[in-house]
Amino acid sequence: MEDALKICAIAVAAALCAVVVKKQTPEIGIVLTLVAGAIILGLSLGAAERVRSLMDMLADTAGLSPAVLAPVIKTAGIAIVTRIAAEVCRDAKESGMASFVETAGAMLALAVSLP
Repeated sequence: MEDALKICAIAVAAALCAVVVKKQTPEIGIVLTLVAGAIILGLSLGAAERVRSLMDMLADTAGLSPAVLAPVIKTAGIAIVTRIAAEVCRDAKESGMASFVETAGAMLALAVSLP
């Protein structure tokens, strides 16, 4: 719960700062957004590790091979990274690039799920 509060506080503070900064220098606003995003992702890594541990434990209990679970985890990672990159592109007013990132992410997700 405290991680969620930290993340929300950082996000709101960064968003307010970015709105003010973007009026004068949009480039700095995008950098501020990227830095805040990196901090937020860093704070969420602990939760991701707990989820990964639980998935490994459940896979062991069910008798699944790690090779079966790996594509699921890779696909989720690709989806998260793709979404973040596309939103940053949209924030930079590059919606065309965001569409390319989303398309590439979909293709990569399909590729890692192939046997």
